[in-house]
Amino acid sequence: MSPALFQLIVLAAIAIFLILKLKSVLGTREGYEDEPMPVEAPGPRAADRFEVIEGGPDHDIIDHVPEGSDAAVALAQMKRVEPSFNVGAFLQGSKVAYEMILMAFERGDLSAVRRFLAPEVLEAFETAVADRQRQGLTVEASFLGLRELVLTEASFNESSREAEVTVRFGGELISVARDANGQIVEGDPKAPRKQRDSWTFARVMGSSDPNWQLVATGG
Repeated sequence: MSPALFQLIVLAAIAIFLILKLKSVLGTREGYEDEPMPVEAPGPRAADRFEVIEGGPDHDIIDHVPEGSDAAVALAQMKRVEPSFNVGAFLQGSKVAYEMILMAFERGDLSAVRRFLAPEVLEAFETAVADRQRQGLTVEASFLGLRELVLTEASFNESSREAEVTVRFGGELISVARDANGQIVEGDPKAPRKQRDSWTFARVMGSSDPNWQLVATGG
């Protein structure tokens, strides 16, 4: 036997031995086998699957009145009837109305604010102005600013759609009443007077008239 042939036989024997050894270790694929399960791609993280819950607290309401209070419920009903209604904007408007109406009353000229006053309030203001005039009194007044603006109550009548909102105002003004001779009978031109009022405004929600009317006043 030539050396080359002998070497070939030895190599073949080694190869057969390695194949048999691998079979004993790894086994063979025989018969039915389950298909390999696909590896599921990792899903989105919990934070990515988080959905924003609609209909949460309305901060335009709860920034001004306690959540769940009667006032909060009433304000929410107003918004359902008139979605454009905004509590913050209403309060800013009431601030302007307060200064305008208060100064008109102090100076005794209600002509510019009549449409903002309910008949009963207008009558009461006109009576007070007329009493001052009969006494020969004139009033000089200037508004210095508002120190307090708080929505205290709100109510809504679903059948009539009439809304009422009560606001507490705390302001400062200088008001001086003089008699027919120009003598000061009330007030001090150099000392501000604190003024605190609780006013109730009313309006039919959803109506074409955007103006609220002052329907009640209190201290």
